Amino acid sequence: MITPELIAKHGITPEEYEMIRGILGRDPNITELGIFSVMWSEHCSYKNSRPELKKFPTTGEGILVKAGEENAGVIDIGDGYAVAFKIESHNHPSAVEPFQGAATGVGGIIRDIFTMGARPIFLLNSLRFGDIRGDSVQARTNRRLFEGVVSGIAHYGNCIGIPTVGGEVYFDNSYNGNPLVNALCLGVLRHDQIRRGHATGAGNPVFYVGAKTGRDGLAGAAFASRDLTEESKNDRPAVQVGDPFMEKILIEACLELFAHPDAVVGVQDMGAAGLTCSTCETASRADMGIEIDLAKVPQREKGMTPYETMLSESQERMLIIVRKGREQVVRDIFAKWDLDAAEIGMVTEDGIMRVRDHGEIVAEIPAKRLADEAPIYFREASEPTPAPNFVLPQVPPVLASEALLRLLAAPSIASKRWVYEQYDHMVRVGTVVVPGSDAAVTRIPIETPEGLKYKHLASSVDCNGHYCALDPYVGGKIAVAEAARNLACSGARPLGTTDNLNFGNPHKPENFWQLRRAVEGVAEACRHFNAPVTGGNVSLYNQSPAGAIDPTPTVAMVGIIDDPAHITTQYFKGAGDEIWLVGALGEGLGGSHYAAEICGRKEGPCPVIDLAAESAVHAVVLEAIRQGLVKSAHDCSEGGLAVALAECCISGPSATVGATVELPAPSASLEELLYNESQSRIVLSVPATAATALQEMAHRHAVPVRKLGMTGGDALEITAGTHKVQGNCAEMQDRWAWSIGRIMGSHT
Repeated sequence: MITPELIAKHGITPEEYEMIRGILGRDPNITELGIFSVMWSEHCSYKNSRPELKKFPTTGEGILVKAGEENAGVIDIGDGYAVAFKIESHNHPSAVEPFQGAATGVGGIIRDIFTMGARPIFLLNSLRFGDIRGDSVQARTNRRLFEGVVSGIAHYGNCIGIPTVGGEVYFDNSYNGNPLVNALCLGVLRHDQIRRGHATGAGNPVFYVGAKTGRDGLAGAAFASRDLTEESKNDRPAVQVGDPFMEKILIEACLELFAHPDAVVGVQDMGAAGLTCSTCETASRADMGIEIDLAKVPQREKGMTPYETMLSESQERMLIIVRKGREQVVRDIFAKWDLDAAEIGMVTEDGIMRVRDHGEIVAEIPAKRLADEAPIYFREASEPTPAPNFVLPQVPPVLASEALLRLLAAPSIASKRWVYEQYDHMVRVGTVVVPGSDAAVTRIPIETPEGLKYKHLASSVDCNGHYCALDPYVGGKIAVAEAARNLACSGARPLGTTDNLNFGNPHKPENFWQLRRAVEGVAEACRHFNAPVTGGNVSLYNQSPAGAIDPTPTVAMVGIIDDPAHITTQYFKGAGDEIWLVGALGEGLGGSHYAAEICGRKEGPCPVIDLAAESAVHAVVLEAIRQGLVKSAHDCSEGGLAVALAECCISGPSATVGATVELPAPSASLEELLYNESQSRIVLSVPATAATALQEMAHRHAVPVRKLGMTGGDALEITAGTHKVQGNCAEMQDRWAWSIGRIMGSHT
């Protein structure tokens, strides 16, 4: 019996229930109620965020598949080839079961990519946790979550043989109890290999392929669409269990099948909402219906009900619409790979998603009303009370030299080698720039009429949640600008963007205001950098009993490097080069890591961003790189100029390289000069013979440039008027490289 309590437990409001009754012309049964609960959840329907997402730019030169049309967007990279890429979250599952939550997040995003017909090439991730330092219960919990998530990502990516080439990790107590796990995958394909998720052709058979269905992952989409509470551990059955070896053979079987385009009409992975989503979405996209019989679905557990079978989110499963008469092609290929391939239904003309169990109808719902016509809400938005502005204490808490060492050891700034050394980032031997530089660079072989060629792609993922908490509109713009800046430092120009919007409960007006303003900032910056949004994910309800996370609109950007000779990394290459700053020295410590780490204050104002000035800086750096003038390029971001210079000295793969730097006397304070996080700044090292040309380029683009000093020696020495700050390279590298390992107990 459908009771008000049961309706509420499924996350359906009384008003939505009346809409369901109107659609069906009757009360739903329990299976139909479950189907509506997952398809009308925020995770699947974006019912709270869809009006905001329309603000993103989604068109542009080279866009072959737009955001929202399919599982992932597709962008042309030339020579008849394209890339499909997308980022998605697995935040809630990772909070209650970090290893499997993160592992299946990786598996899910990989399926989104090869569903498009693309071979997955690389992975990135963006992670957020509470502070891992100290011996408090919360710190120990944060370390457990951190360790579990990294292990899960490493396990799935390493086993499946797809390199994890980069990413970012931040630590802040706003993420206590609600870590963020955002995973990106990119794949490559020819234009004629693009596959669509459409169930066309009445009478065409519907095949279920891949792993068997179990009870893991039940109603995971609905679970991801509500707040995390102390009782969330009881939702552990909602976390899926992944098998990367199964997914590996599923990739190969599907790509082999896709080589027979006459046999494949449409394809859809079974991700969020499982069999429910894959059936109704493929039917809705084609304005068709679909009918399946659950008795024909391969199951690994006995006695599964229709409710359980339809809502299971068991991993490594796909739905394929096959051209009638070509069924044996599918059976033969999947038998070769020892995978289930069961014919479970057919495409119909009536627009209905009809589910049978041993012939008996257990669900009958109009597919388009279910997949595309969920209720849309325009939530109330109100600006929260602004944070106070940071004022530097009259007596700084520590000396500037000690502050530099402390900032280098801060987990959000320190090297993430403890993380990426667990990832196989060299498998497939396409990784050109390994994790640890501003952007990852991957080489992709393609076949052309002239023979084998290579495309070089750069990728970066960025977001400073603290900036977004202070000003989500500016913080959103900065996230895009920093991603584009990282690409410029690597020698790349942007192709496109994918985003993961991580926010709190949208029913709270201040949370929804943050979402709206962040989207507007991201959208404006993507238009400015000509980097259209190809797709992404919205993850709301990210809050624990302590409150919402800092708003975190994670931005991942992919760019292309036209000539491999232009590939540039961040570290100094040797002694005797000149160090130049492209951009202004900057000012203000609001929103900075110095304020948070050294003074214990998360206060504003947020750094400002001028997009025109930012793109002019990129233009100078890219022109200098393309003329062969640049030996290293590194953006100034978290920690400011002093930290950026230190990272240039100590982040190389072998020996450190010191530097002697001379700055003007500080107009406000030494700390503000060294540690402000003003935007649109890049540190270059160039041979002395390049200085005149660099200055001419900067003058032409109206960009300020300043010679900072020279590379060489075994220390970073910064002179600013009468002040002197010095850091021994060996000590700085020790603090920076091994900080997280020491905290996690794996390095002494």
